[in-house]
Amino acid sequence: MPVTTLDPTTALIVVDLQKGIVGRPLAHPVDGVIERTTALLAAFRACGLPVVLVNVAGGPAGRTDQRDGAPRVRDLPEGWTDLIPELDARADDILVTKHARSAFTGTGLAERLRGLGATQVVVTGIATSSGVESTARDAHELGFNVTLPTDAMTDSGADRHEHSVARIFPRIAETGTARDVLDLLAARS
Repeated sequence: MPVTTLDPTTALIVVDLQKGIVGRPLAHPVDGVIERTTALLAAFRACGLPVVLVNVAGGPAGRTDQRDGAPRVRDLPEGWTDLIPELDARADDILVTKHARSAFTGTGLAERLRGLGATQVVVTGIATSSGVESTARDAHELGFNVTLPTDAMTDSGADRHEHSVARIFPRIAETGTARDVLDLLAARS
């Protein structure tokens, strides 16, 4: 479903645009993802809407058959979890460090957003099929309206990105481009 509207209080959630992730091999040029995300950040901040900046500093316990090559928590190099400077973190941004794929798992984010009156989230970041998808799924299940600008996200594999965009996202969200969201924000003025 295309992007149709933004609720009066819509939050932007930026997932895992951090130093240890943006330098890894990705399916789409990360500069474009960062550029579109920073444009969204500027617009959300100009409208006085909530901004959530998320980094990942580990994963849940348990074994898996497949790992994506990311270092384990104990092996994280210095600065790996640092948000990229282009995000220009502000004092009024909500900063979330997660230890699971979703920004909502064990972080209190849903309650914080509800306390601000947010009823919708726009989610961007890396990786489309992991942190972005898990965050979007949880937001949907928690009752938030979800919007996904698919040109403001990427994954380590084009096939994983395309699967999420084509098969998963239409079931849980409105999808479109960063420009679609920016145009809706501009129409508020």
